[in-house]
Amino acid sequence: MTEHRLEVADVVREHGEEFLRQWGHTVSSPQRKALRDIVACRTAALGGHVEECDHCAHRRIAYNSCRNRHCPKCQSTARDQWLAERARELLPVPYCHVVFTIPQELAALVLQNQRVGYSLLFRAVSETLRQIAADARHLGAKIGFLAVLHTWSQNLLHHPHIHCVVPAGGLSPDGSRWIACRPNFFLPVRVLSRLFRGKLLAFLRHAFTEGKLKFFGQLADLAMPNPFHVWVRKLQRAEWVVYAKPPFGGPENVLKYLARYTHRVAISSSRLLSLDHGRVTFQWRDSRHSNQTKVMTLEAVEFIRRFLLHILPPGFVKIRHFGFLANRNRSSALDLCRQHLRASSNADRPAPTLTDEQPSAVERRCPICHAGILRIVEWLSANQILSRQQTHSLMDSIDSS
Repeated sequence: MTEHRLEVADVVREHGEEFLRQWGHTVSSPQRKALRDIVACRTAALGGHVEECDHCAHRRIAYNSCRNRHCPKCQSTARDQWLAERARELLPVPYCHVVFTIPQELAALVLQNQRVGYSLLFRAVSETLRQIAADARHLGAKIGFLAVLHTWSQNLLHHPHIHCVVPAGGLSPDGSRWIACRPNFFLPVRVLSRLFRGKLLAFLRHAFTEGKLKFFGQLADLAMPNPFHVWVRKLQRAEWVVYAKPPFGGPENVLKYLARYTHRVAISSSRLLSLDHGRVTFQWRDSRHSNQTKVMTLEAVEFIRRFLLHILPPGFVKIRHFGFLANRNRSSALDLCRQHLRASSNADRPAPTLTDEQPSAVERRCPICHAGILRIVEWLSANQILSRQQTHSLMDSIDSS
Protein backbone atom coordinates (compact mmCIF):
# COMPACT_ATOMS: atom_id res chain seq x y z
CA MET A 1 0.00 0.00 0.00
CA THR A 2 1.32 3.46 -0.92
CA GLU A 3 2.00 5.72 2.04
CA HIS A 4 -0.29 8.74 2.12
CA ARG A 5 1.57 11.94 1.30
CA LEU A 6 0.64 15.04 3.28
CA GLU A 7 -1.62 17.39 1.32
CA VAL A 8 -3.03 20.88 1.75
CA ALA A 9 -6.41 19.14 2.06
CA ASP A 10 -5.19 17.34 5.20
CA VAL A 11 -4.36 20.65 6.86
CA VAL A 12 -7.78 22.09 6.01
CA ARG A 13 -9.56 18.90 7.04
CA GLU A 14 -7.90 18.79 10.47
CA HIS A 15 -7.78 22.51 11.29
CA GLY A 16 -10.40 24.15 9.10
CA GLU A 17 -12.96 24.48 11.89
CA GLU A 18 -10.37 26.01 14.21
CA PHE A 19 -9.46 28.47 11.49
CA LEU A 20 -13.09 29.45 10.92
CA ARG A 21 -13.63 30.04 14.63
CA GLN A 22 -10.83 32.61 14.55
CA TRP A 23 -11.16 34.09 11.10
CA GLY A 24 -14.59 33.07 9.82
CA HIS A 25 -15.89 36.65 9.96
CA THR A 26 -13.31 37.69 7.36
CA VAL A 27 -13.66 34.75 4.96
CA SER A 28 -15.37 35.48 1.63
CA SER A 29 -17.72 33.14 -0.24
CA PRO A 30 -15.05 32.22 -2.85
CA GLN A 31 -12.62 31.41 -0.04
CA ARG A 32 -15.18 29.19 1.70
CA LYS A 33 -15.88 27.43 -1.58
CA ALA A 34 -12.17 26.84 -2.11
CA LEU A 35 -11.88 25.25 1.34
CA ARG A 36 -14.88 22.99 0.68
CA ASP A 37 -13.61 21.96 -2.75
CA ILE A 38 -10.07 21.24 -1.60
CA VAL A 39 -11.31 18.98 1.22
CA ALA A 40 -13.75 17.12 -1.05
CA CYS A 41 -11.44 16.80 -4.08
CA ARG A 42 -10.90 13.20 -5.17
CA THR A 43 -12.96 11.78 -2.36
CA ALA A 44 -16.25 9.91 -2.45
CA ALA A 45 -18.03 13.16 -1.60
CA LEU A 46 -17.80 14.29 -5.23
CA GLY A 47 -18.70 10.97 -6.75
CA GLY A 48 -16.49 9.19 -9.22
CA HIS A 49 -16.19 7.28 -12.43
CA VAL A 50 -15.16 3.88 -13.72
CA GLU A 51 -12.12 3.80 -15.99
CA GLU A 52 -11.55 0.86 -18.33
CA CYS A 53 -8.46 0.02 -20.36
CA ASP A 54 -9.20 -0.19 -24.07
CA HIS A 55 -6.57 -2.92 -24.45
CA CYS A 56 -6.75 -5.33 -21.51
CA ALA A 57 -10.18 -4.33 -20.09
CA HIS A 58 -8.69 -3.59 -16.66
CA ARG A 59 -11.16 -1.50 -14.61
CA ARG A 60 -10.78 0.81 -11.65
CA ILE A 61 -12.86 3.38 -9.77
CA ALA A 62 -11.47 6.89 -9.59
CA TYR A 63 -12.84 9.79 -7.55
CA ASN A 64 -13.83 12.99 -9.31
CA SER A 65 -11.76 16.15 -9.01
CA CYS A 66 -13.20 19.42 -7.72
CA ARG A 67 -11.73 21.41 -10.65
CA ASN A 68 -11.26 24.45 -8.47
CA ARG A 69 -8.37 26.44 -9.95
CA HIS A 70 -6.93 26.99 -6.46
CA CYS A 71 -6.81 23.28 -5.63
CA PRO A 72 -3.28 21.82 -5.66
CA LYS A 73 -4.58 18.51 -7.06
CA CYS A 74 -6.49 19.89 -10.03
CA GLN A 75 -3.93 21.82 -12.04
CA SER A 76 -2.00 19.17 -13.97
CA THR A 77 -4.73 18.24 -16.45
CA ALA A 78 -5.73 21.84 -17.12
CA ARG A 79 -2.05 22.77 -17.49
CA ASP A 80 -1.34 19.98 -19.96
CA GLN A 81 -4.31 20.87 -22.15
CA TRP A 82 -3.37 24.54 -22.08
CA LEU A 83 0.27 23.82 -22.92
CA ALA A 84 -0.75 21.62 -25.86
CA GLU A 85 -2.64 24.60 -27.29
CA ARG A 86 0.29 26.97 -26.67
CA ALA A 87 2.70 24.59 -28.44
CA ARG A 88 0.99 25.40 -31.73
CA GLU A 89 1.54 29.13 -31.17
CA LEU A 90 5.25 29.22 -30.38
CA LEU A 91 7.61 30.99 -32.76
CA PRO A 92 11.11 29.79 -33.76
CA VAL A 93 12.86 32.56 -31.81
CA PRO A 94 14.37 32.96 -28.35
CA TYR A 95 11.97 33.95 -25.55
CA CYS A 96 12.39 36.35 -22.63
CA HIS A 97 11.04 36.33 -19.08
CA VAL A 98 10.12 39.67 -17.49
CA VAL A 99 8.68 40.04 -13.96
CA PHE A 100 6.86 43.15 -12.68
CA THR A 101 6.52 43.58 -8.90
CA ILE A 102 4.79 46.25 -6.81
CA PRO A 103 5.91 47.63 -3.41
CA GLN A 104 4.54 45.95 -0.31
CA GLU A 105 2.73 49.14 0.74
CA LEU A 106 0.73 49.06 -2.48
CA ALA A 107 0.15 45.31 -2.21
CA ALA A 108 -1.93 45.92 0.93
CA LEU A 109 -4.30 48.19 -0.99
CA VAL A 110 -4.50 45.75 -3.90
CA LEU A 111 -5.45 42.95 -1.49
CA GLN A 112 -8.43 45.01 -0.33
CA ASN A 113 -9.41 45.76 -3.96
CA GLN A 114 -8.44 42.59 -5.76
CA ARG A 115 -10.56 42.76 -8.89
CA VAL A 116 -9.75 46.42 -9.55
CA GLY A 117 -6.15 46.25 -8.35
CA TYR A 118 -5.12 43.14 -10.26
CA SER A 119 -6.83 44.40 -13.43
CA LEU A 120 -4.94 47.69 -13.23
CA LEU A 121 -1.72 45.76 -12.65
CA PHE A 122 -2.26 43.81 -15.88
CA ARG A 123 -3.07 47.02 -17.74
CA ALA A 124 0.04 48.83 -16.51
CA VAL A 125 2.27 45.87 -17.40
CA SER A 126 0.76 45.55 -20.87
CA GLU A 127 1.01 49.23 -21.72
CA THR A 128 4.55 49.49 -20.35
CA LEU A 129 5.96 46.57 -22.34
CA ARG A 130 4.25 47.55 -25.58
CA GLN A 131 5.18 51.23 -25.31
CA ILE A 132 8.88 50.65 -24.58
CA ALA A 133 9.14 47.94 -27.24
CA ALA A 134 7.52 50.21 -29.83
CA ASP A 135 10.07 52.96 -29.13
CA ALA A 136 12.67 53.01 -31.93
CA ARG A 137 15.38 53.76 -29.36
CA HIS A 138 14.85 50.31 -27.84
CA LEU A 139 13.27 47.79 -30.22
CA GLY A 140 10.89 49.66 -32.52
CA ALA A 141 8.51 46.74 -32.89
CA LYS A 142 5.03 45.54 -32.04
CA ILE A 143 5.47 42.67 -29.59
CA GLY A 144 3.21 39.94 -28.28
CA PHE A 145 3.41 38.26 -24.92
CA LEU A 146 1.70 36.12 -22.31
CA ALA A 147 1.25 37.44 -18.75
CA VAL A 148 0.50 35.39 -15.62
CA LEU A 149 -0.54 36.82 -12.25
CA HIS A 150 0.99 35.37 -9.10
CA THR A 151 -0.04 36.78 -5.73
CA TRP A 152 2.27 34.90 -3.38
CA SER A 153 5.82 34.69 -2.14
CA GLN A 154 7.40 31.35 -1.28
CA ASN A 155 6.45 31.85 2.38
CA LEU A 156 2.77 32.36 1.35
CA LEU A 157 2.66 36.08 2.12
CA HIS A 158 0.80 38.41 -0.25
CA HIS A 159 3.25 39.46 -2.97
CA PRO A 160 1.49 40.36 -6.25
CA HIS A 161 3.65 40.18 -9.36
CA ILE A 162 3.20 39.38 -13.03
CA HIS A 163 5.36 37.00 -15.05
CA CYS A 164 5.60 37.79 -18.76
CA VAL A 165 6.95 35.37 -21.38
CA VAL A 166 7.80 37.31 -24.52
CA PRO A 167 9.19 36.32 -27.94
CA ALA A 168 12.50 38.17 -28.27
CA GLY A 169 11.42 40.49 -31.05
CA GLY A 170 8.33 41.72 -32.85
CA LEU A 171 6.76 42.97 -36.04
CA SER A 172 7.86 46.24 -37.58
CA PRO A 173 5.30 49.07 -37.29
CA ASP A 174 4.10 48.46 -40.86
CA GLY A 175 4.12 44.67 -40.39
CA SER A 176 6.59 44.18 -43.25
CA ARG A 177 9.35 42.36 -41.34
CA TRP A 178 10.41 40.74 -38.08
CA ILE A 179 12.67 42.79 -35.81
CA ALA A 180 14.82 40.73 -33.45
CA CYS A 181 16.11 42.12 -30.17
CA ARG A 182 19.82 42.36 -29.46
CA PRO A 183 21.58 39.16 -28.35
CA ASN A 184 21.26 38.55 -24.59
CA PHE A 185 19.17 41.70 -24.12
CA PHE A 186 15.48 42.49 -24.43
CA LEU A 187 14.45 45.86 -22.96
CA PRO A 188 16.07 48.12 -20.31
CA VAL A 189 14.68 47.26 -16.90
CA ARG A 190 15.22 50.72 -15.43
CA VAL A 191 13.13 52.31 -18.17
CA LEU A 192 10.48 49.61 -17.76
CA SER A 193 10.40 50.15 -14.00
CA ARG A 194 9.92 53.92 -14.20
CA LEU A 195 7.18 53.76 -16.82
CA PHE A 196 5.40 50.89 -15.04
CA ARG A 197 5.41 52.85 -11.77
CA GLY A 198 4.04 55.97 -13.42
CA LYS A 199 1.29 54.15 -15.28
CA LEU A 200 0.03 52.07 -12.36
CA LEU A 201 -0.04 55.04 -9.98
CA ALA A 202 -1.88 57.13 -12.59
CA PHE A 203 -4.46 54.35 -12.96
CA LEU A 204 -4.88 54.17 -9.18
CA ARG A 205 -5.41 57.93 -8.93
CA HIS A 206 -8.11 57.70 -11.58
CA ALA A 207 -9.76 54.74 -9.84
CA PHE A 208 -9.73 56.72 -6.55
CA THR A 209 -11.34 59.73 -8.22
CA GLU A 210 -14.10 57.51 -9.61
CA GLY A 211 -14.72 55.95 -6.19
CA LYS A 212 -13.64 52.45 -7.26
CA LEU A 213 -11.26 51.85 -4.35
CA LYS A 214 -12.23 50.70 -0.85
CA PHE A 215 -10.14 51.19 2.29
CA PHE A 216 -10.29 49.11 5.47
CA GLY A 217 -8.37 48.68 8.71
CA GLN A 218 -4.98 50.38 8.74
CA LEU A 219 -5.66 51.86 5.30
CA ALA A 220 -8.95 53.50 6.30
CA ASP A 221 -7.38 56.98 6.53
CA LEU A 222 -6.49 56.81 2.82
CA ALA A 223 -10.17 57.12 1.93
CA MET A 224 -9.73 60.91 2.22
CA PRO A 225 -8.21 62.68 -0.82
CA ASN A 226 -5.30 64.44 0.86
CA PRO A 227 -3.86 61.39 2.71
CA PHE A 228 -4.34 59.25 -0.40
CA HIS A 229 -2.41 61.60 -2.70
CA VAL A 230 0.37 62.04 -0.13
CA TRP A 231 0.65 58.25 0.08
CA VAL A 232 0.79 57.95 -3.71
CA ARG A 233 3.56 60.56 -3.91
CA LYS A 234 5.65 58.46 -1.51
CA LEU A 235 5.16 55.45 -3.77
CA GLN A 236 6.20 57.59 -6.73
CA ARG A 237 9.57 58.27 -5.08
CA ALA A 238 10.29 54.62 -4.30
CA GLU A 239 12.18 52.28 -6.62
CA TRP A 240 10.00 49.55 -8.13
CA VAL A 241 11.41 46.19 -9.11
CA VAL A 242 11.24 44.93 -12.68
CA TYR A 243 13.35 41.89 -13.49
CA ALA A 244 14.22 40.75 -17.01
CA LYS A 245 16.19 37.62 -17.77
CA PRO A 246 18.24 37.43 -20.97
CA PRO A 247 16.55 35.36 -23.71
CA PHE A 248 16.47 31.88 -22.22
CA GLY A 249 16.01 29.67 -25.27
CA GLY A 250 13.83 28.82 -28.22
CA PRO A 251 10.41 27.20 -28.44
CA GLU A 252 11.78 23.79 -27.44
CA ASN A 253 12.38 25.16 -23.93
CA VAL A 254 9.33 27.38 -23.60
CA LEU A 255 6.75 24.73 -22.75
CA LYS A 256 8.74 23.48 -19.78
CA TYR A 257 9.32 27.08 -18.73
CA LEU A 258 5.63 27.99 -18.97
CA ALA A 259 4.67 24.95 -16.91
CA ARG A 260 6.46 26.49 -13.92
CA TYR A 261 4.29 29.59 -13.91
CA THR A 262 0.90 29.22 -15.58
CA HIS A 263 -1.21 26.84 -13.49
CA ARG A 264 0.48 27.08 -10.13
CA VAL A 265 -1.30 27.65 -6.84
CA ALA A 266 0.07 29.35 -3.74
CA ILE A 267 1.72 26.14 -2.51
CA SER A 268 1.83 22.61 -3.83
CA SER A 269 1.44 19.63 -1.56
CA SER A 270 4.90 18.43 -2.62
CA ARG A 271 6.42 21.24 -0.52
CA LEU A 272 4.69 20.09 2.68
CA LEU A 273 6.90 18.19 5.10
CA SER A 274 4.81 17.55 8.20
CA LEU A 275 1.66 18.37 10.17
CA ASP A 276 2.30 17.82 13.87
CA HIS A 277 0.64 19.29 16.96
CA GLY A 278 -1.22 21.88 14.94
CA ARG A 279 1.87 23.13 13.10
CA VAL A 280 2.65 22.85 9.39
CA THR A 281 6.24 22.56 8.21
CA PHE A 282 7.07 23.19 4.55
CA GLN A 283 9.95 24.01 2.24
CA TRP A 284 10.41 27.42 0.73
CA ARG A 285 12.96 29.18 -1.45
CA ASP A 286 14.53 32.34 -0.02
CA SER A 287 15.04 34.68 -2.98
CA ARG A 288 16.84 37.23 -0.79
CA HIS A 289 19.57 34.71 0.02
CA SER A 290 20.55 33.18 -3.34
CA ASN A 291 17.34 31.12 -3.56
CA GLN A 292 18.43 28.86 -0.74
CA THR A 293 15.94 26.14 0.12
CA LYS A 294 14.81 26.58 3.71
CA VAL A 295 12.21 25.12 6.06
CA MET A 296 9.41 27.13 7.68
CA THR A 297 6.90 26.10 10.34
CA LEU A 298 3.57 27.88 10.83
CA GLU A 299 0.58 27.29 13.04
CA ALA A 300 -2.00 25.44 10.93
CA VAL A 301 -4.49 28.29 11.33
CA GLU A 302 -1.93 30.80 10.06
CA PHE A 303 -1.02 28.47 7.18
CA ILE A 304 -4.67 28.35 6.08
CA ARG A 305 -5.04 32.12 6.48
CA ARG A 306 -2.04 32.75 4.24
CA PHE A 307 -3.25 30.21 1.68
CA LEU A 308 -6.61 31.97 1.41
CA LEU A 309 -4.95 35.32 0.66
CA HIS A 310 -4.40 33.96 -2.85
CA ILE A 311 -7.95 32.96 -3.76
CA LEU A 312 -8.80 35.13 -6.76
CA PRO A 313 -12.21 36.74 -7.36
CA PRO A 314 -14.66 34.50 -9.27
CA GLY A 315 -14.14 34.66 -13.02
CA PHE A 316 -10.97 36.71 -12.78
CA VAL A 317 -8.62 35.78 -15.65
CA LYS A 318 -5.08 35.21 -14.34
CA ILE A 319 -3.45 34.29 -17.68
CA ARG A 320 -3.75 36.95 -20.38
CA HIS A 321 -2.36 37.54 -23.88
CA PHE A 322 -1.35 40.91 -25.28
CA GLY A 323 -0.04 42.52 -28.45
CA PHE A 324 0.02 40.24 -31.47
CA LEU A 325 -0.82 37.32 -29.16
CA ALA A 326 -4.12 38.91 -28.09
CA ASN A 327 -7.08 36.65 -28.80
CA ARG A 328 -8.72 38.86 -31.41
CA ASN A 329 -5.86 38.73 -33.94
CA ARG A 330 -3.58 35.97 -32.72
CA SER A 331 -3.94 33.54 -35.62
CA SER A 332 -3.35 36.02 -38.44
CA ALA A 333 -0.55 37.79 -36.55
CA LEU A 334 1.28 34.52 -35.89
CA ASP A 335 0.97 33.54 -39.56
CA LEU A 336 2.55 36.87 -40.50
CA CYS A 337 5.36 36.41 -37.96
CA ARG A 338 6.14 32.94 -39.30
CA GLN A 339 6.21 34.20 -42.89
CA HIS A 340 8.82 36.83 -42.02
CA LEU A 341 10.84 34.40 -39.88
CA ARG A 342 10.87 31.76 -42.63
CA ALA A 343 12.01 34.36 -45.15
CA SER A 344 14.82 35.56 -42.89
CA SER A 345 16.05 32.09 -41.90
CA ASN A 346 15.18 30.12 -45.06
CA ALA A 347 13.88 27.40 -42.78
CA ASP A 348 10.41 26.24 -41.88
CA ARG A 349 10.75 24.93 -38.37
CA PRO A 350 7.73 22.94 -37.17
CA ALA A 351 6.03 23.93 -33.95
CA PRO A 352 7.44 22.05 -30.94
CA THR A 353 5.45 19.16 -29.55
CA LEU A 354 5.14 17.83 -26.05
CA THR A 355 7.84 15.30 -25.17
CA ASP A 356 8.54 13.08 -22.20
CA GLU A 357 10.69 15.83 -20.72
CA GLN A 358 7.84 18.32 -21.03
CA PRO A 359 4.45 18.18 -19.28
CA SER A 360 2.47 15.41 -20.91
CA ALA A 361 -0.90 15.96 -22.51
CA VAL A 362 -1.22 12.25 -23.28
CA GLU A 363 -4.12 10.34 -21.76
CA ARG A 364 -3.41 8.05 -18.83
CA ARG A 365 -1.80 4.73 -19.64
CA CYS A 366 -3.11 1.52 -18.11
CA PRO A 367 -0.98 0.60 -15.06
CA ILE A 368 -1.49 -3.13 -15.79
CA CYS A 369 -0.69 -3.64 -19.48
CA HIS A 370 1.02 -0.29 -20.13
CA ALA A 371 -0.29 -0.46 -23.68
CA GLY A 372 -3.90 0.64 -23.46
CA ILE A 373 -5.53 3.92 -22.50
CA LEU A 374 -7.84 4.29 -19.49
CA ARG A 375 -11.16 5.65 -20.67
CA ILE A 376 -14.21 6.62 -18.64
CA VAL A 377 -17.03 4.11 -19.16
CA GLU A 378 -19.37 4.92 -16.26
CA TRP A 379 -20.11 7.82 -13.90
CA LEU A 380 -20.91 7.13 -10.24
CA SER A 381 -22.68 9.23 -7.64
CA ALA A 382 -21.35 9.54 -4.09
CA ASN A 383 -24.03 7.06 -2.92
CA GLN A 384 -23.08 4.55 -5.61
CA ILE A 385 -19.43 4.72 -4.59
CA LEU A 386 -20.34 4.24 -0.93
CA SER A 387 -22.49 1.26 -1.83
CA ARG A 388 -19.71 -0.36 -3.85
CA GLN A 389 -17.19 0.28 -1.10
CA GLN A 390 -19.48 -1.36 1.46
CA THR A 391 -20.01 -4.34 -0.85
CA HIS A 392 -16.28 -4.81 -1.37
CA SER A 393 -15.69 -4.48 2.38
CA LEU A 394 -18.32 -7.15 3.07
CA MET A 395 -16.82 -9.52 0.47
CA ASP A 396 -13.34 -9.02 1.97
CA SER A 397 -14.73 -9.88 5.43
CA ILE A 398 -16.42 -13.03 4.08
CA ASP A 399 -13.26 -14.13 2.28
CA SER A 400 -11.13 -13.65 5.41
CA SER A 401 -13.53 -15.44 7.80
